[in-house]
Amino acid sequence: MIVNRDEKRGRATSFADVADAYERARPGYPEEAVRWLAGDEPCDVVDLGAGTGKLTRTLVALGHRVTAVEPLPEMLRELRAAAPQTKAVAGSAEAIPVPDGGTDVVVCAQAFHWFDHDAALPEIARVLRPGGRLALVWNVRDDREPWVAKLSGVIGSESIGDDDSDALVRRSGLFGPLAQATFAFAQRLDRDTLRDLVLSRSYCAVRTPEEQAPILAAVDRIFDEHAAGEAIELPYRTACFRAARV
Repeated sequence: MIVNRDEKRGRATSFADVADAYERARPGYPEEAVRWLAGDEPCDVVDLGAGTGKLTRTLVALGHRVTAVEPLPEMLRELRAAAPQTKAVAGSAEAIPVPDGGTDVVVCAQAFHWFDHDAALPEIARVLRPGGRLALVWNVRDDREPWVAKLSGVIGSESIGDDDSDALVRRSGLFGPLAQATFAFAQRLDRDTLRDLVLSRSYCAVRTPEEQAPILAAVDRIFDEHAAGEAIELPYRTACFRAARV
């Protein structure tokens, strides 16, 4: 699907209206995935498009020195509350507020597809040390589980294709080949948190409350049909990519 730049910008900025739901409901990232992305040795990391700091917190827990960069004030406010020990600054992928050549790893979690890549990839290369790493990660619902496929039928499916990562990075000529790895985990959700998860998706965030109502009603029916007691287990695949600056 082709999304024009104005529509894409509108969907990206819609997260400002659902920052609290995003913080409550979005999952973090498996520790083994974060180690694969950023390495085992503590280093200087820029978490670009950091949102409410879901990835930031694991990076910090692993000992990395993290600068979290986020353009939306509402998300930045949640990030600073959740990770007060982290350096969190306003900025964007197209204008990263850090010096040239001082970063070991730039990580983009659930954000790379929102960037203006013609501007962002040179900026990422600018802040990286020679041989520094660009690392991309997405949590993707696992539609191989039948109830999850039913949920995706209501709120839209998720997938990470070549156009979301490899082709864009390769075309820039600024990075080497992308290595890939996938990790699995599950998130335990009650009814309200599943609703918040749906509201935190751009597909739903851009809609009016009247438009959201039938979507949430369908989500409630899925929960009632498939929950075990008061909770449901939502399986994810964490798709990871990394490439060194040339």
